[in-house]
Amino acid sequence: MPLVNVTVNDRTYSVTCDEGEEEHLRELAAHVDSKVRELTESVGQAGQQRLILMAALVIADSQFESLALLEKRAQEIAALTESSEKLVRRLAELEERAVAALDSAANRLDDIAIRVGRA
Repeated sequence: MPLVNVTVNDRTYSVTCDEGEEEHLRELAAHVDSKVRELTESVGQAGQQRLILMAALVIADSQFESLALLEKRAQEIAALTESSEKLVRRLAELEERAVAALDSAANRLDDIAIRVGRA
């Protein structure tokens, strides 16, 4: 397993990861570092562990909000899919009625043509 050095709040940590995940791990660490830096600007140096915990909580909150939004969108998609399916069924019903009406009209025209032909 590769060992990757990442820096958070000017402190370097060695972290192992799966082969090929090194760059992704660096990106994640950079994200955590940016959150820690944002917190440092707003609350000052509150201790390394406390800042990292606060950053983790901010990131977790953001993830929860994203998951809630994703769930809401999934429900909206399900509702739209159901509405679409209802419209497709309604369209099929209307098409059947239109075909039946056209068949009936064609039969009546045939009857009229036969009567006119006899006269």
